[in-house]
Amino acid sequence: GIKWMSSLEAKFEDAKDKKPTAEKLERLRREKINRFRNQHRINVQGTDLPDPIATFDQLRKEYKVHPKIMENIQAAGFHVPTPIQMQAIPVMLHGRELLASAPTGSGKTLAFCIPLLTHLKQPRNKGFRALIISPTRELASQTHRELVKLAEGTGFRIHMIHKAAEAAKKFGPKSSKKF
Repeated sequence: GIKWMSSLEAKFEDAKDKKPTAEKLERLRREKINRFRNQHRINVQGTDLPDPIATFDQLRKEYKVHPKIMENIQAAGFHVPTPIQMQAIPVMLHGRELLASAPTGSGKTLAFCIPLLTHLKQPRNKGFRALIISPTRELASQTHRELVKLAEGTGFRIHMIHKAAEAAKKFGPKSSKKF
């Protein structure tokens, strides 16, 4: 049917429709995030996932990543995060479990090293506090090299263990640095 109203009522009706509700704002925010993920070909599964980041600067502002780590990221020549880094870093910084797949050279190492160092906060003399297991020596060397660059100036000690027997000889069987 036809709805009859005065021009004053019509203005009031228009103003009422334009007022954004919390649900509408949340829906628009989700749509924007989904467009961003689609644009960068980021596929996610799960519930209550943190929003992806668009810049490394967001890590400093939103997640309080150590300034020296941020400086090392810039010094290494990383200016814009890759798609795997955009989503994986926030997921891990929120303490969530993650299974991620991305092509070789896509930045997976940095994607897990930044949250690792951020969760550790600062160096402590408490033995090993994190362990990264790699399937090959080549990958272990690459991870070690990237982690050393990323942690430079923070005081973290990064070690790579090839063989437990060599480590025991080097540090002694009763050493606090036993591996």
